Amino acid sequence: MRLALSWLTVLPIGSGQVDRRTASNAIALAPLVGLLLGLAAAGLLQGAHGLLGGFLCVGLMALATRGMHLDGLADTADGLGCYGPPERALAVMKDGGVGAFAVVALIVVLGLQAVSIGSVHWGAVVLAFVVGRAAFSWCCRSGVPAARPDGLGALVASTQPVYVPAGWFFFLVFAAVPVVPGKLWAGPVSVIVAAVVLMLFTWHIRRRLGGVTGDVLGAACELTTTVVLVVCAMAG
Repeated sequence: MRLALSWLTVLPIGSGQVDRRTASNAIALAPLVGLLLGLAAAGLLQGAHGLLGGFLCVGLMALATRGMHLDGLADTADGLGCYGPPERALAVMKDGGVGAFAVVALIVVLGLQAVSIGSVHWGAVVLAFVVGRAAFSWCCRSGVPAARPDGLGALVASTQPVYVPAGWFFFLVFAAVPVVPGKLWAGPVSVIVAAVVLMLFTWHIRRRLGGVTGDVLGAACELTTTVVLVVCAMAG
């Protein structure tokens, strides 16, 4: 848990020993970090409502996570948007520059998140952040290789038995029942839709890049978070 908090938040917590086993446990526990972040965002919404609250939450989460997932989203968008073999896409992702695809992806995702957060029940916000971190374990499930021989992807790829992401998403479908008041189906549907989008995304990533990277994990997190928020906002 220390490593998960160290990786995924700005909390001044030492990571301790970092090896493949510890990294695997951190990925499995990442949804609990999402719960803490979601509760912090929900607390902010008690003082700021509507679109203002939505944008404040988006900004707070960017600060609280060092913008790490947003950076992954931007790099992944640029990598997937370029022509050429996987080596070319991976080089673009590692370059660190911000291209047109990254800019559009950030504008659309952050805009959708801000608007949706401003119009949903706080429970949907918490749910979205937990689902986003549960996406890590699906990206790192057994059988999915790393796209590079080094980096975060190589450390955590194929570390999660399939029952870990399956268990998280199964639990979250039932936990999501009360997050859209008056429409008990909306929360579970949002989790299911996010899971389907995540499966399609990782299928394309594996076909396009050959495996996962740290950037892919960040992109998957932001993508699933956004899907949950948008579905709950549309239902509400």
